[in-house]
Amino acid sequence: MSRLRVHTERHLVSRVGWLRAAVLGANDGIVSTASLILGVAAASATTGNILLTGVAGLVAGAMSMAAGEYVSVSSQSDTEQADLNRERDELANQPALEREELAQIYVKRGLELNLAHQVADQLMAKDALGAHAHDELGISEISTARPIQAALTSAATFSVGAAMPLAMVLISPRSDLVIVVAAASLAFLALLGAIGAQAGGANIWKATARVTFWGALAMAITAGIGAMVGAAV
Repeated sequence: MSRLRVHTERHLVSRVGWLRAAVLGANDGIVSTASLILGVAAASATTGNILLTGVAGLVAGAMSMAAGEYVSVSSQSDTEQADLNRERDELANQPALEREELAQIYVKRGLELNLAHQVADQLMAKDALGAHAHDELGISEISTARPIQAALTSAATFSVGAAMPLAMVLISPRSDLVIVVAAASLAFLALLGAIGAQAGGANIWKATARVTFWGALAMAITAGIGAMVGAAV
């Protein structure tokens, strides 16, 4: 007697929702806070003022990320809900047309028309709205917008990312602060890129290079502007 083994697959795409918010939050935390610190430090500010500026940037940035993510993802959720409501009305008022519409989707995917109608009938008999949401609208459990999850994840990871360059301010002598913060922040960005790529199953070297390059560019521009402003003042 053969034994049937349950084959459970764990797809990385299921991580997309929280992974995107986490990488965005941590990356923004490191880049924006490090850039802010470098800009103020380049303007010849004292260590106390630099630290105060960094802490203010951390708090403001975390709140901004949370609010921004919640609002933007809520807009996506509202759009999805509007489409589902419209689909629900169409299913109630013109089920035959919706059946044909679903069948044609399966025909385009390679099924014969008769089989496509059978598939549409069986799926709609079980969950008509779910079938149309998935195959017509592209809305699934994995891709569904989750505003609160996105807001909390972004705020938390932003805070963690921002705390890294701030910690460098505390341990760095003022004379070497710019170099230490810049070098450490680039190292943190490289690590973030590697971790994000590993979690998402992407190419680690490509992700690391991309994150590090744009972070370095942002910090260099901010530090340059800070130096010019400091010299002018």
